[in-house]
Amino acid sequence: MLSGEDDNKNAIISINAGTGGTDAQDWAQILFRMYARWIERKGFKTELIDFQQGEEAGIKSVTCTVSGEFAYGYLKSESGVHRLVRISPFNANGKRHTSFASVFIYPELDNNIVIDIEEKDLRIDVFRASGHGGQHVNKTSSAVRVTHLPTGIVVSCQQEKSQHRNKDMAMKVLKSRLYQLEKSKQDAKMQDVHDSKDDISWGNQIRSYVLHPYQIVKDHRINLEIGNVGDVLDGGLDPFIEGVLLSVKQ
Repeated sequence: MLSGEDDNKNAIISINAGTGGTDAQDWAQILFRMYARWIERKGFKTELIDFQQGEEAGIKSVTCTVSGEFAYGYLKSESGVHRLVRISPFNANGKRHTSFASVFIYPELDNNIVIDIEEKDLRIDVFRASGHGGQHVNKTSSAVRVTHLPTGIVVSCQQEKSQHRNKDMAMKVLKSRLYQLEKSKQDAKMQDVHDSKDDISWGNQIRSYVLHPYQIVKDHRINLEIGNVGDVLDGGLDPFIEGVLLSVKQ
């Protein structure tokens, strides 16, 4: 199941809130916690690269690395749109609400893999890292946003105090994403996923997490259903990961 060319590499996880407003941003944060708990269970390590706070609650986007044996091989099947159905805690009328968030997984490149990026293809912006206020507000413009103009890929890093370190980390993520994009062009289905990245909404989900009126998590690719939603959201992803890996192998 883990015989792919990049399966033994570390992984980069990117989670983005989709349609659904504050609920979607809250859902993105729930997903981030779910993967953090899965990483803990595996004994893997993680490092935060970028974190964009939501306006009222949750997060707009988050990017982190996952270091561990076959991290990318396990996590690659998690790429796609994740759908949540629940009673919205942000709706005074207590109505059922559907939220979406996207998860994209990239292999972290080794230093010996060369990806040619020309300076003229990059736009590099420097800005102040966002914080929660008080003594931790970043007084200097150390955060870095790198835009790869030919592909439109945007990567930002604001977790390090050094602008140079943030740029190095952003470039590392950009190279991984460009590498994955090139590889995915060999597979029309994966290319469609990249092309539809902005459409994080109904009909594109790989997995649904239903909390109301009943509780179940269903992976639509392999028709696997698990009723213990609490365990899944606490990192119990192995049945889904292994199920998808087995189905692809078969």
